[in-house]
Amino acid sequence: MKANIHPNYRPVVFIDAATGKKFLSASTVETETTVEFDGQEYPSVRMDITSDSHPFYTGKQKFTQADGAVDKFNKKFANFGFKNK
Repeated sequence: MKANIHPNYRPVVFIDAATGKKFLSASTVETETTVEFDGQEYPSVRMDITSDSHPFYTGKQKFTQADGAVDKFNKKFANFGFKNK
């Protein structure tokens, strides 16, 4: 590998802005802020949404009733004698 061309890959703390939950991961993201996590100082990045606050992962996502492709086909071509089996 060539020297001095790769980004700095290091541990970074990601903070969920909505819940305040922190988790440690490795990243090449550039940041100027730091935070203490498990007794050590790490670079930190604030995230608008993470798995801690995303509706899909928290179970608060609302599903809308949508007709499937098969139902649409059957409705559209019911008068022509076609039926998807």
